[in-house]
Amino acid sequence: MGTVTSAIHNAEVGDTIGIRGPMGNGWPIEELKGKNIVVIGGGFAFSTLRSLILYVLDDKHRKDYGNITVIYGNRNSAEVLYNDVLEEWEKRDDIKVVLTIDRPEDNWTKKVGFVAAIVKEVSPSPENAVAIICGPPIMIKTAVAVLEELNWGPGEILNSLEARMKCGLGKCGRCNVGSKFICTDGPVFSLAELKELPDEY
Repeated sequence: MGTVTSAIHNAEVGDTIGIRGPMGNGWPIEELKGKNIVVIGGGFAFSTLRSLILYVLDDKHRKDYGNITVIYGNRNSAEVLYNDVLEEWEKRDDIKVVLTIDRPEDNWTKKVGFVAAIVKEVSPSPENAVAIICGPPIMIKTAVAVLEELNWGPGEILNSLEARMKCGLGKCGRCNVGSKFICTDGPVFSLAELKELPDEY
């Protein structure tokens, strides 16, 4: 679709591909220890969240974390990523998986509704918990509003804001918000940090 993906598609065996990074920060794995984790994702952003969940569920790490709840939404069932992984998680008794699509479909037996409405329905407790959110900006905004209604504090809500990044090096300014660059200072920001920045999210 774009310049980079087209170049990769047209590459031949033996061509050199350069990779830079990683830039910025990530999910604070150490700070999450001992906490219940509520993961809220939408669309293709779930790939970022899947990596975190796999880490926390790994036998070497699972004992370090509390209850895990995953709320994952898509426009329709065809866009749901990692169906096989989700099915495996649904069989486990140490993780709660809630899947939703925006509108009803034949043969869809799970939730129907926008992510924020499902977060309200699930009503995750903020007690000893951290919410981790990644998805389209409107989904992040509405999910955060619901969490605040449910008495989640701004330090307990972590958002990944990749949507505005372009160069990834802090040079182009496209992701600049106040004094921060999403690509190099983020992309993970607590709601407390975002409240100190201009209201662009």
